[in-house]
Amino acid sequence: MLGWLLLIFLMAVCLSMFQVVLARFMNPPATWSAIWERAGQFWTVQSDSKKSSWRGLDEISPHMRRAVLAGEDQRFLLHHGFDLTEMGQAIRGIVSGKGMRGASTITMQVARTVFLWPDRTWRRKSLEAYYTLLIELFWSKRRIFEVYLNTVDWGTRIKGVAEASSKYFHVSPMDISRTQASLLAAILPSPHRWSPIRPGPQVIRRQKRILRDMDKMPLV
Repeated sequence: MLGWLLLIFLMAVCLSMFQVVLARFMNPPATWSAIWERAGQFWTVQSDSKKSSWRGLDEISPHMRRAVLAGEDQRFLLHHGFDLTEMGQAIRGIVSGKGMRGASTITMQVARTVFLWPDRTWRRKSLEAYYTLLIELFWSKRRIFEVYLNTVDWGTRIKGVAEASSKYFHVSPMDISRTQASLLAAILPSPHRWSPIRPGPQVIRRQKRILRDMDKMPLV
């Protein structure tokens, strides 16, 4: 029995490593988060429209890239998948009674969006940490950021920067303005409740902070 359990464990490790290495070179045609919504299958064949929605980093406005870093993960180039500074601040916030705050890095978000199912159990979170380590091991930072921008949830049935810029502002990701980029980045923590075209007070506050921090961000 122990031998069989060890074999299953090794097979699972090899399969997960194969998934991550494959996604380093091939754009994922579907993500678990999108599939969960559509109750489809995982590595499905892309339609032509889906293929055309993928954008390389050089096809995305520098404003958009800097705005997302400013809003989601300012130490993206400095950490190895886990931002210990943000985690520490999150823990202090819970202890002091200020409530929970997000501490997920861009790599962690890619891990759960591309490879895992939407859930809040400890099992899912443990797998998220595991896939985060694999992604940081096998992918470059540019690849991580490219996959993030093309798979992140930006609203109901809006996945990735191409769909978001087109549906919200009717422009391509390369032509998005500084103001538009900051608004899109501002709604990322809650894209199904907040809107970049009808921003409420909380979105406006986030947008102002993002605009202030954008110039400090490197161009990934």
